[in-house]
Amino acid sequence: MHIKRLKLKKLFNTRDLGGIPTKDGVIKKGKLIRSGKLYKIPDSTVQALKDMNVKTVIDLRIFTECEESPDTLWEGVNYVHLPVLCTATPGITREKSMTKTMAIESRRIKDEFGTADNYMTQMYRSVLFSEEPKKCLAQTLRLIIDNDDCILWHCSGGKDRAGIVAMLVEGLLGVDEKVILQDYVASHYFQRARFFWNRAGLVIAPLYMRFKKILFGMMAAKPIYMKVPIENIKEKYGSIEMYCKTELGVTDEDIAKMKEKYVEKRG
Repeated sequence: MHIKRLKLKKLFNTRDLGGIPTKDGVIKKGKLIRSGKLYKIPDSTVQALKDMNVKTVIDLRIFTECEESPDTLWEGVNYVHLPVLCTATPGITREKSMTKTMAIESRRIKDEFGTADNYMTQMYRSVLFSEEPKKCLAQTLRLIIDNDDCILWHCSGGKDRAGIVAMLVEGLLGVDEKVILQDYVASHYFQRARFFWNRAGLVIAPLYMRFKKILFGMMAAKPIYMKVPIENIKEKYGSIEMYCKTELGVTDEDIAKMKEKYVEKRG
């Protein structure tokens, strides 16, 4: 399965989930969009989103990120702010103050978690299993279930929080776990240029290599970051679908409605 990027100026890590195979068919195109922040996107990108009939934008970032880099919106769009995290979180949120403290945070993470892999999988688990994040995930899914037009959800870079929502949506629509992971990992390739320059900046930073490795890892979209939380879900609930039913209030009727709305069935 080849995940394709939507090439929209100044809108990073954007893709239409349309075309991704499910158990019953494929996800319909032009209905479910995930991306990075919509900060200072040009008129051409705004027009492209209008042409795609994006009527709802869900912003998963914390308040500070929204204040520092507000979304560019347009007349008639429904903007919904659902911060999946309550506070600044190294490797996940992208506010200016976090950039300044990453060197300190890398030392703390090294001492507390040992590796970036351990840290990132724990952060994803926190989003999926903590009470406040679950409320926002539930509201996000409710908007997607009840939506009739094209809907877009995003965080800052489109990798972590947007990736978790995409995983849940794809799981409910019957996408195979291997394909869910392919969609997640695509963030790494879609942002290669940004990763390159961020890594280049770290190379010359006055930090020990053991701390740089932590920061390098937090920038990546490794399969393990999503695979481990999915395994945790399966161990506790049996499937992504049962997790959504048990923890996020999704019903069988909701799932049927989603599949009817978003899946193009095989003939």
